[in-house]
Amino acid sequence: MTVIAMSRTEIDRMSVLQDLAASRIKVAEAAALMSLGRRQVFRLAKAYSQQGAEALVSRRRGRPSNRCYPSGLRTAAIGIIRERYPDFGPTLAAEKLAELHDIHLARETVRQWMITAGLWKDRRARLKAVHQPRYRRDCLGELIQIDGSEHWWFEGRGPRCTLLVYIDDATSRLMHLQFVESESTFDYFAATRAYLERYGKPVAFYSDKHGVFRVNKKDAIGGDGMTQFGRALHALNIDIICANSSQAKGRVERANGTLQDRLVKEMRLSGIDTIAAGNAFLPAFMEQYNARFAKAPFEDRDVHRTLVVGHDDLDDAFAWKEERTVSVNLTLQYDQVLFILEPTGIARSLARKRVTVVDYPDGRLAIRFNGVDLPYRTFDKRPQVNQAVIVENKRLGPILAYIAEQQKQLDMSRSAKAPRRRGQKNHMFKVG
Repeated sequence: MTVIAMSRTEIDRMSVLQDLAASRIKVAEAAALMSLGRRQVFRLAKAYSQQGAEALVSRRRGRPSNRCYPSGLRTAAIGIIRERYPDFGPTLAAEKLAELHDIHLARETVRQWMITAGLWKDRRARLKAVHQPRYRRDCLGELIQIDGSEHWWFEGRGPRCTLLVYIDDATSRLMHLQFVESESTFDYFAATRAYLERYGKPVAFYSDKHGVFRVNKKDAIGGDGMTQFGRALHALNIDIICANSSQAKGRVERANGTLQDRLVKEMRLSGIDTIAAGNAFLPAFMEQYNARFAKAPFEDRDVHRTLVVGHDDLDDAFAWKEERTVSVNLTLQYDQVLFILEPTGIARSLARKRVTVVDYPDGRLAIRFNGVDLPYRTFDKRPQVNQAVIVENKRLGPILAYIAEQQKQLDMSRSAKAPRRRGQKNHMFKVG
C-alpha cells in the first residue's frame, strides 16, 4: 500500500476532478472551484486520469527552496554568532555580521536561524510562566509549609539572623516560629522537634530546594540521595515535598513579608534586641497574628499524628548520621578525630565493615552497628601545643604567636560538612 501525503488544497482539487470526470460539474465550474484557468483544469484532469492522486502532489514538496541561502552560509553565520555574539539580539547580530564579517542577511532570517539554533526565544517563549493559585488543603496538619527568612529582624539593635517559619497550608496559621543564627540542618532539627512535640506529626512538610531539604549536587557519588533532614523525617514517617518555585509555596512567602513588617515593628516597640528575647516574645505574637490572619479549614479535622512512645525516637531521628569504614586495626575517622574501638566480640568482626557515627545536637556521639552502640576511645589527630614546656622569657613572644596560630587552626580545621555546634567542647564521649 502506497501512502501519499497531500495538502488540504490538493485533496479539494481531487474531489473537484472526480466530479468533473463523472460529468457532475462542467469545466467552468471546476475552474471556479479550484481558482484556476481552463487550461490548468484540462492539464490537471488529464494528469489525474493517467497517474491518479499522485499527479496532484507538488513536485517541490520536501525539497529546499530555490531562493534559500546555502547551508554553508547558515552554518558559518550561526557559528560566528555562537562564538562572538551569543547574547546579541537578531537585529544587532545581523548588523554585526554585515559590518564585521561581510555576511549580509535579513534581520528576520537571522532571527529564525537563531531560534532554531537555540540562541534566541521569540516573544511568546519569553513570557513569564503563569503560576495559577491552588486550593488550600482541607485539614489542619495535612501540609505544613516551612521556610527560613534571613532579615535584620532587630534592625540596628541586634545581629542579623534567620526566622524559621512553619505555617499550615489549610489555615495560614503560624504553627511555629524560631529565631536562629543561620538556616542550618541542626537549627531545623531543633525547630522541627519542638513542632512535633507540640502538635504531633503532620502528613508532609513543604519546603524550597535549600540544601537542608534536597541534595542539589547533580553528580553526587554515594549515599541514598537523601539529606540529613530528609532522613530524619523518613524515620518518623513524614514526607517532605520540595517546591519548584517560590510561587508554589506562596503562603509562607507572603507570611514572611508580613512578618518582616509587623514582627519587626512589634519588637521595636518592646525593645527586643537579642535572639533569646525574640524567641521569648514569639508565642504571644503568634497568638495575635493567628487571631488576625488565620482562616477556617474546609474540614474541621486535625490530621496530626500523635508521637508513639518507644517507636518515634526523636533523639535518634534528629541526630547527624554518617557512615564510616572500620579499618583492620578497629579504627575509624570522623571530624578529624581518630576513634579506636574497644576490641569486644562485636568490634573484632567489624574490620572493613561500615558503621554509623551518630552525632547528637547536644554534643553526644555514638558509633553504632546494627543498632548496637560500640565502646570506643578517641585520639585527636590535630597538633596540640605542649603547655607543660617551660620556655625562656626571650622566647615567650614567638611561642605565644605560635600557640595563637595553632588555636586559630584548631577552630577552623573541623569538618564543615556536619554543622558544628557553637559553644560546646569535648562533645565526644565514651560508651560503656
